Amino acid sequence: MIVVVSKTDLVSIIGKIQSLAAHKAAVPVLANILVEAMDDLLIVSATDLMVSMRCYIPAKVVQEGAIALPGRKLFQLVRELTAPQVKIAVSAAEIAEISAGSSVFKIHGMSKNEYPTMPDLSNAPKLQLPASALKEMLLKTAFSAAREDSRYMLNGVQLSVAQQRMHFIGTDGKRLAKTSSVVAIDPAVHGQYVIPLKAVEEMGKILPDTEAKVSLSIASDKISLECESQLLVTKLLSGQYPDVERVIPAQLNHQFAIHREELMALLRQVSLFTAEASGSARFVFETGQLQLMAQHSEIGEGRVSMPVDFAGPRFEIAFNPFYLLDILRHSKDETVKVGLTDSHSPGLFTDSSNGLFVLMPMRLAEAPAVKTEAEAVT
Repeated sequence: MIVVVSKTDLVSIIGKIQSLAAHKAAVPVLANILVEAMDDLLIVSATDLMVSMRCYIPAKVVQEGAIALPGRKLFQLVRELTAPQVKIAVSAAEIAEISAGSSVFKIHGMSKNEYPTMPDLSNAPKLQLPASALKEMLLKTAFSAAREDSRYMLNGVQLSVAQQRMHFIGTDGKRLAKTSSVVAIDPAVHGQYVIPLKAVEEMGKILPDTEAKVSLSIASDKISLECESQLLVTKLLSGQYPDVERVIPAQLNHQFAIHREELMALLRQVSLFTAEASGSARFVFETGQLQLMAQHSEIGEGRVSMPVDFAGPRFEIAFNPFYLLDILRHSKDETVKVGLTDSHSPGLFTDSSNGLFVLMPMRLAEAPAVKTEAEAVT
């Protein structure tokens, strides 16, 4: 193999996928990335056997061929080169010679035959939608998914396809995010699929913030994303995703709008007085006003208040302020609609998009009490 390629393009393409190549893989070949030269293209692939990714860039191919090279080392080397062009030449002994200007390096590689093949989903049902829309749906739900939870299926985002609509849901049991969109796909295609969180995050990285169309191909055990010059294929999590729809409140006793930025500012203040994992802040709603309080045995306590469009008798509920901050960060409207039932039921947060967020309440007994102005005087 002999190929000449732009150094900038090579750094970009390896940088996009080298994170999939494990530094100390149980299977040695998985610490490598596959470099192929053919049809005036340089193709670079990486996999951890769960998620696989392939990218390509234009190149001057003098001789076609392929080799598997250490991903991390190759990225570190190419990133430090100063010449605008890089030449990669591979001998029969699986040694790659990297030349840039007057610099020459030799890296030991492995045969292409030892590298896992990329799954083929070319015959799977395919749907198309704008890249920015898919990226927003993934980001709006992935933050709520569990990380390394013993409940295996929660470590992913559920994709449901039915009646030419797609729904994404992420939850860790304490919060839930759901968003949906109309898609162009055969009406007969339907099903539920759980995408591993790592794959969702990689999709978010490669999707541009443009209206360019991207393709999702869906098989029973795999899903692929084709975006510009990149292809990502991931295995799906096997098992039954919990029936989380039942936790979305259907009947609400209180519904009102609240200013998002102002609430975020207050939450950042009171969160300084709570433990991130289990801390809670008490929310007290009275006509026209919200009071919040958080207390930490080692730090102290904080009290804040703001005007809100709330009418009715005094209502109290406790939420984890960090979780609520996450929800508000993933909403873009000036105001957010809040729906509450009682102190023991989940809160519902929505905006003008097709997304909704559900947050489970904390125990009020563990949240510091907030006195009214009259109580404070007496």
